[in-house]
Amino acid sequence: MAEGDPWRDTAEHGGIPRKSGLYSRHSIVQCENASLEMCTLMNCLGYGPPIRQARRDAYRDSDRLLNARGTDIVTQITTGSKAEGLTCVFESDCDMMFVVEGIMCLENGVDSDKLPRETTVFTLNTGVCYHGHSRLNLLERRGDIIPSIICDALCEDENGRVLLSSALFVDVFKDRTSAPNEIRHERAGPSMPSSSGPFHTDNVLSLRCHCPVILSRWAERTRHWPSPDIVRKVVTMGSFVTPVGFKGSEYHHVEWRICFNTGENELMSSLNNTQVYIYVLLKMVVKDVLKPVKKEITSYTVKNIVLWLAENNPQAQFNESSLFYWLREGLEKLRTAILKIELPYYMIPERNLMAACGLDEGQKCTWVNTITDMMNEGSNALLRLPRIRKAIISHPEPLMWYNKKRVEMELLHLKLWNRHKQCKDENGVVNRQDPMLQAISSRIVELVKEVHTRMNREGSRLNDLIEILDMMLM
Repeated sequence: MAEGDPWRDTAEHGGIPRKSGLYSRHSIVQCENASLEMCTLMNCLGYGPPIRQARRDAYRDSDRLLNARGTDIVTQITTGSKAEGLTCVFESDCDMMFVVEGIMCLENGVDSDKLPRETTVFTLNTGVCYHGHSRLNLLERRGDIIPSIICDALCEDENGRVLLSSALFVDVFKDRTSAPNEIRHERAGPSMPSSSGPFHTDNVLSLRCHCPVILSRWAERTRHWPSPDIVRKVVTMGSFVTPVGFKGSEYHHVEWRICFNTGENELMSSLNNTQVYIYVLLKMVVKDVLKPVKKEITSYTVKNIVLWLAENNPQAQFNESSLFYWLREGLEKLRTAILKIELPYYMIPERNLMAACGLDEGQKCTWVNTITDMMNEGSNALLRLPRIRKAIISHPEPLMWYNKKRVEMELLHLKLWNRHKQCKDENGVVNRQDPMLQAISSRIVELVKEVHTRMNREGSRLNDLIEILDMMLM
């Protein structure tokens, strides 16, 4: 934190860090009031606890319904911002992880005898890779039935040992049959992005991984957060490997990245409101202010900054009146990560998330200066964020009215999608005469017409109801 910030020591009430004597009590109260108002605004924008929980529940139900109807070969898990409950239906990509069942990757030294005999086992060879990455060596143990996507991706290393190639694995995945109206896009890391209309998905194929030593090191750290029961739960969730090697490695085509998607979903769900709002605002800063072109910085970078802040500071200090203090702390951590090209991965600190990010000196200087300016601007810095700026202009009555309609629309769509899955027969045909489907669809039409009527009354000439519907879900 820069010298001269009014919040440094601990206040008697609320645990808000402050530095007394440099700023007036009036200045501090202004900052606290601005923090409280911003928290209210974040609730209006759809980031409050009830809508977050409703989104999480809807996507979990969606996964459950799809997996119940699917095969035993692949399990679908929604991850990222959708699983965190932080984005509307069309607001950002939906991150989908597809786990190939019947395969287990084990840390060196872990006994495989307790696994079912039909499981095909690979061992993690981390010694020859960058931190958080591994090669997968095939044990002399093949399951009864090995999926073709595994068989077609096997190769040999320089010593004749059988490996699972991440590059071949993705190539086989690319050749899968497309869904109707699906458009595929260029590969991005382990992901094969696709879109259908306004709905975009990042599809990642993965394998289950058991790495108790890595998780034990994470669990045994001294911390303020998360609570011991959440730590235990994250450990039981295990990990995965995804088909992407370290960017700077000459052997990236046979390397895999160790990740903890389901555990991270649980961690993000256990953050308090203030921590969630910091995360959302920092993501907006990256997307709308820094505007990286080649993913030099991503929302995952920001997520790790927030997780470290939560772990290293007393939870009582993260309250609604301290939002701007912690937002400034987050900006400082982001600035330091850019300046030093260094940010430890929360689950495996030896892995530097900024390594090989491709950030050049000119861009680095520009971003450092921009973040410094924002830190000096205080609460006015958020006027740089288009969504926040528009919300402030329309606050309170128009924003409150529209947000009520938009939230109802989103919840109806989430219910509609899951009801569609429930009303499909064995041939995939939807029973559109289902009373609940019809009721949901009718209310969606009513809502769009209500919004269209008010837009016209206030001067808009947009008459395309489908376009209005899509805009409400973005």
